[in-house]
Amino acid sequence: MSVKFEIRYASHPEDAAHYDTRKLRKEHLMENVFTEDDINMVYSMYDRLIVGGAFPVHKKLPLETISPLKAPNFLHRREVGIINTGGTGKVTVGEQEYLLAHKEALYVGCGDREVSFASENSRQPAKFYFNSAPAHRSYPARKITLADAVVMEAGAQETSNARKINRLLVREVLETCQLQMGMTELLPGSVWNTMPAHTHLRRMEAYFYFDVQPGQAICHFMGEPDETRHLWMKNEQAVISPAWSIHSAAGTASYTFIWGMAGENLDYNDMDTVPADGLL
Repeated sequence: MSVKFEIRYASHPEDAAHYDTRKLRKEHLMENVFTEDDINMVYSMYDRLIVGGAFPVHKKLPLETISPLKAPNFLHRREVGIINTGGTGKVTVGEQEYLLAHKEALYVGCGDREVSFASENSRQPAKFYFNSAPAHRSYPARKITLADAVVMEAGAQETSNARKINRLLVREVLETCQLQMGMTELLPGSVWNTMPAHTHLRRMEAYFYFDVQPGQAICHFMGEPDETRHLWMKNEQAVISPAWSIHSAAGTASYTFIWGMAGENLDYNDMDTVPADGLL
């Protein structure tokens, strides 16, 4: 079986405040998103979001159901958003094939259809990062390119956070049940991905960091605004952020990250901002 998964449980913020570095990493960090010819997943109890990565090099990888879902098919009661962070690859949904180039996305609604991942060239394999959330109805599958995205310029070079926010799987682009995904690209010389930080109690969030150059790293900040913690992360790692937690990071150089959200609302701007001088 090429699908590997683990379960992560939810925690109370007062409990998380007592976590040491090892415990914080164990509960919130996904260290191995991509392993060759495998699909890796974390099933999180935060809004039942699944964070995963498919890395087909020499063979096609089927997106098989996992035991916690208690379902005949992975998409039986779920939707999934997929973004390719590697070479060109192919996602097959039922009888339909979608070719995804680097940084192109695909949304697939719920339904008992088989999904599989493959690379066009094993020497430049695709790397499919995905988020999946429970779904109450089926919406059509759709490929989304950067040209389709709602793009927002944010930050400034003077504050080291000039960035381009590509909102890919959001309600302004297509219909989903609860899943939202996008990709933020830091401009050269900028390192802060979200500053001022914020929380949003009606949805949780997952971050996946990539384009982190060799020898560089990411410091991801989380926790309640008055009880913050940090996680040092490498290239192609993901972090699960509870609804009560801030999610912000700084890198030792510029990078790109994918954000994904699940919860009870689809309002991208529903957030509670925390000023930088208000963090402890």
